[in-house]
Amino acid sequence: MAEDKFDSIVIGAGPAGVSAAITMARAGLNVALLERGEYAGAKNVQGAVLYSKMLQDVVPEFWKECPLERAVCEENVWILTADSGIKAGFKSTKYLKEPANCYTIIRTEFDRWFSKKAEEAGVTVVTGVTVADLIRKDGAITGVKTTEGDELLADVVIACDGVNSIMAQKAGIHREWRPEEVALGVKEVMALPKEVINDRFQLEDGQGSTIEMIGDFTRGMMGYAFLYTNKETLAFGLGCAVDDFMRTNVKPYDLLEEFKRHPFIRPLIAGAKTVEYSGHLIPEGGYHSIPALYTHGMLIAGDAAQMINPSHREGSNLAMSSGVMAGETVVEAKKRGDFSSGSLSLYKKKLDESFIMKDLKAHKDTEVAVRKNRDLMTVYPKLLCESAHDYFLVDGLPKRDHRKRIIRRFLKERGIFRSLGDLWAVRKIIGE
Repeated sequence: MAEDKFDSIVIGAGPAGVSAAITMARAGLNVALLERGEYAGAKNVQGAVLYSKMLQDVVPEFWKECPLERAVCEENVWILTADSGIKAGFKSTKYLKEPANCYTIIRTEFDRWFSKKAEEAGVTVVTGVTVADLIRKDGAITGVKTTEGDELLADVVIACDGVNSIMAQKAGIHREWRPEEVALGVKEVMALPKEVINDRFQLEDGQGSTIEMIGDFTRGMMGYAFLYTNKETLAFGLGCAVDDFMRTNVKPYDLLEEFKRHPFIRPLIAGAKTVEYSGHLIPEGGYHSIPALYTHGMLIAGDAAQMINPSHREGSNLAMSSGVMAGETVVEAKKRGDFSSGSLSLYKKKLDESFIMKDLKAHKDTEVAVRKNRDLMTVYPKLLCESAHDYFLVDGLPKRDHRKRIIRRFLKERGIFRSLGDLWAVRKIIGE
C-alpha cells in the first residue's frame, strides 16, 4: 500500500463500510477501505432487498448505473400452516417510478459496483486483506495490523466487519453474541427464465415481488422465510434463532428442503435450478443488544452494531445510514482535530435523532414478546387458517353458525384472558 497513514481506515466493504468511506472521501479525507474477500461482495449474504432513499443519499441517481434486478412493486406477508395460508399484500405501480421504494439485487454484483463508486470518490480500496488486530497508543486506537504483518495507521478506525465483529471485540466495546441474539439464515438462489417468473408471480418485465412468511414450518422456532424475485432467479431462504437450532438439533438446510415441499412454495419454484447456496449469521438482538458504538479512535456501524430491524425486513438501509453518520462524525472530528470518545459521541447523537434508533426502540420488545409466547408462531397460524376456512366455507349452514364456530374455537384454544395477553404481545411486536 502506497501510504501507511490515513485519516480513517474502514474495515469491511459492505453497505455500511462503503457508505462511510464515500462520505469521508468526498469531504476530502484520505480513506482506506479494507475487505477480506477477493472482491467486495465475496463474503456478503443477504436476501437481498435494497432501499433507494439511503443509497440515493450516497450515490445520487444510482438507478441509472447500479446493477439492479427488479423494482419491487408488490410486497406480501403469508401466514402458513402445513396445508393452508392467509395471504396479505400490497401492489402499486407508484413504486415503479424511479427510483422505486426498493429493488431486489444480487449482492456480489451490487457490492462490486458500490466499491467502485468508493474508488471513484478517492477511497483506497484494498481487497484480500484480513485485519488481525488493532494498534493502540496512549489508550487510543490508532490503526490496524493485518495478517500479513502490515501496520496501517489512522486517526479513526470504523469497524463494519459484520455481525460477529472481531475488531469491535478487540476494542473492548463489543462481546461475542449470545445464541439468542443471532439467527442463522440459509438461502438458495434458483434460476428460472424471466418469462416463467413473470407468469408465476403475475409481473411484467422489471417488476418485482417479495414474500415474507411465518408459520409452523419453523417448528415453533423463532424465525421466518422469504421468497424474492430477481430478473432470472429467485432468492429463497429462511432463518431461525441460533439457540433454537441448538435446542431442537434441527439442521437449517433440512428445514429449508422440507419447506420447499410446502404446497404454496412447490409450484412457485418448480423446475428451478439451484445455482447458489449460502448460510450466514444475522443480528437479531435489536435495540437491547446494541453495543457501545464508539471509543477513543473507533466507531462501529452496520451489522456489527446490530443495525437491523427484522420486524420490517430492514438491514441494508440501516447499514448505509449508520455508515454515512459514522463518516460524517469522523469528518467533524477531523475539523476539530479531536478523535476522543467525547468527540466521537456525536455518532450516537446522530443515530438517536435518526429513524434508526427510533425504529429499533419502537420494536425493541418484538423478540421478547414472541419468545414469551411461542404460540404466536404455531397455534395462531393454525387458528387463523381454520377460521378463514370456516368463514369462506359454503356448506348449507347459515353464516351465523360459522361465526359462532370460529368464536368457540378461539375460546377453547386460548380463553378470554390468554387472548387478551396475546393481543398485548402483538402490540409489543408491532411496536405500538
